[in-house]
Amino acid sequence: MVQAPIFPAQTANSSQAPTPAVQKVSKLEGIKERSQFLREPVATELAQDTTHFTEEGIQILKFHGSYQQDNRDNRAKGQEKDYRMMLRTRNPGGLVSPELYLTLDELSDKYGYGNIRATTRQAFQLHGILKKNLKATMAEIIRSLGSTLGACGDLNRNVMAVPAPFKDKPEYVYAREYANRIADLLTPQTPAYYEIWLDGEKAVTAEEHPDVVAARQRNGNGTIIHDSVEPIYGTHYMPRKFKCSVTVPGDNSVDAYTQDVTLVVIVDANKELLGFNVLAGGGMGRTHNKEETFARVADEIGYVDKADIYDLLKAIVATQRDYGNRVQRRNSRMKYLINDWGVERFRAKVEEYFGKSIQPYRALPEWKFYDYLGWHEQGDGKLFLGVHIENGRIHDRGAFKIKSALKEIELRYRLPIRLTSNQSLLLTEIEPAHKDEIDRILSSNGIDAEDQINLLHRYAMACPALPTCGLAVTESERVIPSILDRIQALLNKMGLQQEHFVIRMTGCPNGCARPYMAELGFVGSAPNTYQLWLGGSPNQIRLAQAYMQKMNIDDLEKTLEPMFAFFKKGRQPAESFGDFCDRIGFEALRNFSESYVPAKGASGRRRHRVGLSGDIYLQLKESAAAQGLSMAQLAESAIAAYLQEKSN
Repeated sequence: MVQAPIFPAQTANSSQAPTPAVQKVSKLEGIKERSQFLREPVATELAQDTTHFTEEGIQILKFHGSYQQDNRDNRAKGQEKDYRMMLRTRNPGGLVSPELYLTLDELSDKYGYGNIRATTRQAFQLHGILKKNLKATMAEIIRSLGSTLGACGDLNRNVMAVPAPFKDKPEYVYAREYANRIADLLTPQTPAYYEIWLDGEKAVTAEEHPDVVAARQRNGNGTIIHDSVEPIYGTHYMPRKFKCSVTVPGDNSVDAYTQDVTLVVIVDANKELLGFNVLAGGGMGRTHNKEETFARVADEIGYVDKADIYDLLKAIVATQRDYGNRVQRRNSRMKYLINDWGVERFRAKVEEYFGKSIQPYRALPEWKFYDYLGWHEQGDGKLFLGVHIENGRIHDRGAFKIKSALKEIELRYRLPIRLTSNQSLLLTEIEPAHKDEIDRILSSNGIDAEDQINLLHRYAMACPALPTCGLAVTESERVIPSILDRIQALLNKMGLQQEHFVIRMTGCPNGCARPYMAELGFVGSAPNTYQLWLGGSPNQIRLAQAYMQKMNIDDLEKTLEPMFAFFKKGRQPAESFGDFCDRIGFEALRNFSESYVPAKGASGRRRHRVGLSGDIYLQLKESAAAQGLSMAQLAESAIAAYLQEKSN
């Protein structure tokens, strides 16, 4: 059994390395060790006529890109849970071929809940797949040149990249190329994936870059584990999940400071690639009432030349692999290692594996967030179009038919897709002659152009939460549209109609929608109750802080109105809400809120009545119950949204 921290067999200074105390590692380390490099018990249990996997099977299944869930709306006492599988794709840089997209569209109807979900890490998820249909679903994805390998589990997850498909900006081309190469370098090498899902059939895959192949074989002072199926990961893989991204100076469309590792492309005056700035140690996950867990932004580690980037990545991975916490999983992410050691000690250990010094971090321009919605030129005569997908959910609902629209566009034009970190997508490689027809298809299916999207909705994100996520303690995706409408109505009342800011919501503290970087973050803490986080920056480089531990969603207006009044009164010119909260401080916010006297009639007490027909009343009651709201709240938010739309 492996000990923790796991130290390498040999490093440049192995004779000086202290001998770690023997500690009992977490249960999952044994499950990984017994898995025969991710085969068991998944292979055996997949063939069994059961509705779900065992706990050990669930843990290894994650490495293959699937989580076992159950539909919590269907739970009933005394009955077996409605077990369903979630599948997550692996799409480096967010690239999805038209063939793969159409396959996912078909599979969502055939085996899933009839919708597709874009994630916050430039991938797709399918929900609602029965265990008996999992192998067929997985096989179809692989045969469509897709993959789910490593989309979950204790290894490198989907490698993000700045999504804009510019062809005339070499730095963007480099970012996309290196996202693919890093994904290849850190892809698990076990044959178990294709043995299980394709019965050993060799999948058609793109040929790896020769430098990647060489780097995987090249030992660098203990980075490679010799005679192992997994030369980079070893038998036990990583202590916990590991996340990477690649971007360009100034473009923070990947939430660069939330990653385990972010590489920033550095070019010379002729736009030739020189190397990369390196950030490391970011991460969002935390646990309520566990102060040893926390969200953290990445640190500036340094700069490396392009020829050294693969060895540098291997050195960082090896440092976390061998020294990351394998005893307590809640402290297993690399952010805790860097926080405990400090940046200097971490850099020194990485340099031992790297075999040379890391150069100083190079100056960068100010970061900005871009969502790339709307029409843009690619730089090669073609266009790309950013399409807003609220909370990433691609479905048809009433007059809003984004799923039908995208299917029609893909069947007709076969456009490559680039997913964004904000849960939207870019249709790329569009011939200018097709622009008007694509606009017509979207408009006829109820999809607004980017200049018609409410800005609170445009920049918001939410995790799926209930009913599919087993970790959720309250709603997120299903309620955030009504929450945003209520906030917009409050802003309108306060004379702040034109204000917008980054709002993110999660149903638990794990932070999948990155609420800890938001200007206004809601983090589920109990049914209908959220922690309130304030003070993140519009460009998403500053960590928010917890302002309130428990806010019942019924108290939303009562809680936010004093803050907005203070913001209106005390803001500096062009200052955003997040920057204002960070500058003024929470003590000042609380003092103002405690002494705030609402305008007459603004107490939230409802003095007016509106009659409803029986059918509308029943629909309102059902929808309010599904969203965890009162009927009055839902009705008021819907009316406010309607009036706002009319005023625009």
